[in-house]
Order: sequence, then C-alpha cells, then structure tokens
Amino acid sequence: MTTTRPDIGLIIVGDEILSGKRADKHLPRLIELLSARGLQLGWAEYVGDKPERITDTLKRAFASGDIVFSCGGIGATPDDHTRQCAAKALGVGLQLHPEAEKLIRERMQDVAKEQGVPYEPDRPDNIHRLNMGVFPEGASIIPNPYNKIPGFSVGDVHFVPGFPVMAWPMMESVLDQRYAHLFQRGAYVEKSVIVFGSMEATLTPLMEQIEREHPGVKVFSLPSVDHPTYGRHIDLGVKGAPADVDPAYLLLLDGLSTLGVKLGPELVRG
Repeated sequence: MTTTRPDIGLIIVGDEILSGKRADKHLPRLIELLSARGLQLGWAEYVGDKPERITDTLKRAFASGDIVFSCGGIGATPDDHTRQCAAKALGVGLQLHPEAEKLIRERMQDVAKEQGVPYEPDRPDNIHRLNMGVFPEGASIIPNPYNKIPGFSVGDVHFVPGFPVMAWPMMESVLDQRYAHLFQRGAYVEKSVIVFGSMEATLTPLMEQIEREHPGVKVFSLPSVDHPTYGRHIDLGVKGAPADVDPAYLLLLDGLSTLGVKLGPELVRG
C-alpha cells in the first residue's frame, strides 16, 4: 500500500538572489539533504523583498499542507520582512518569544565577552537585536548552532536565515527531529537508459503505457542536445520504490526494443 506523503517545498527570499548579486546555494543543498533521507523536493519558489509578495507566497505555503523551508529575511534590518509577513499571512500578531529572547541575550553576552567590553542589556543596539526573536504568535524556535540566533517554525513551515552556514544545519535538524518517520533510505530508486536517435513524441505512448500499467512509478524523459559524453540523446527512465520500478523498467526496455531505437548505457540512481 502506498502511503501519501506531504510534498516538500523551498522558498528563497531576497532581492540579492533575483538581481544576481548572490547565487542561491540553498536549493542544491536541500536536495542533497532530502536525497540522503530518501526524500525529494516537490517545489521551489524565489521571491524578492516586496512584503506583499512575500505575504502571498507564505499564505500559499501555510495553506498547502506541505513541509516548507523558507530561507532569508528573518533578520532585523529594514529590508527583512519575512517575520512580519508570516504573521500577516497567518492573521496573528507578533511577540517576543521568551526562549528566543534568552538565546539572543546569551549571544550578546558572548560577543561582549569576546570583545572584552561590559554587557549592556539596555543599550539601544542590544534592544534592537531582540527584534530577531519577535515571531508570529504560536511559533516555536529552531536552534541555531552557529550563533544562537534562532529561526522559527509555525506548523510545518520553517523559517531559517539566508546564510548557508546557519540555514543548512538548521534545516537538517528540523528534518531529523520532525520528519524521521518519512525517511525512505534505500526505498527509492531511478532506473534509466540513454536513448539515441529518437524523439520524445515517439516515446510518449510508451511512457503513458508504463504509468498506466504501473501507477506506483513516475516516468521521466530528460533530453539533451550537447551532452559532453553522449551528445544528443534522451535519458529515459522510471523512478519510485524498487519493487515498483523493476517491472516497470523491464516494460520500458521491452517497449524500446519494439521501437528499434539505439540504446546506450543503463543508469541506476538511489
């Protein structure tokens, strides 16, 4: 019996990504983290710093029922809007999270000690730093092992900083602590074959037949025109649980044999 699992999504917030000032590194890293746990990314979305657009994006995320990671915009500078937009998307207020406040104050004390100056909790800049712990009502914190400044979660939507050195271990801890029951290590495989001299339109009826007769798998077709090894080709295959993939892949090979197309190497990815 196939168990329905929630999709996993990623939201990247920041004008600097859309302008090209910085290259996004979160997408490939989250794909790696998920793949190591037998999971897949279902969707990803990039959004700039416009509050209205962030709010609309987060409304969809909260309503989706998906597991969603949002990276960026949770600081306390004027161009950081994610915390406020999350509250607006939820229709709730903002409040200083007591555990976040404790962690942020610990961080300020650590910095003062490192600099050899007294800790002044009422200094204006230190008071301002507490804004980084102002989260939507009902949020829980995500610990930050890098500098103690936490992220936060509301349901299955998880907010982490834009800095990879902070975001990546935070996303990994959320996966391991919240979603270990979804892991499918060793329970997912892709099998494909390199097809030369054919067009996707020719292969489509075979692909439709496989998905019709084997509903537990997904068929994929990845054409390339300038691959450094194979040149023009189609990487054609099936993916899913091994027990479902094996018979579907045999049907794929049989169908390709009937079509008389030229085949190259077979590929297996787990």
